[in-house]
Amino acid sequence: MSEEGSFGLSFVERVFGLVILITGAMISYYTFTSTAALGAYTGFFGFLSLAVLVLGLILITAKTEE
Repeated sequence: MSEEGSFGLSFVERVFGLVILITGAMISYYTFTSTAALGAYTGFFGFLSLAVLVLGLILITAKTEE
């Protein structure tokens, strides 16, 4: 029974990581295409978008404990 719960948790974690990865990619795209509107804050929002991308990658590649 613990194997089934582990599979479900792992699957949900990977799906959540994929959603965060896609969100981070969209944030990154819109940040770097609207540099004129953001002005001096482009670097800050670029850093935040890359942090979201890295978090998504970590969630996708992480292994859950059994």
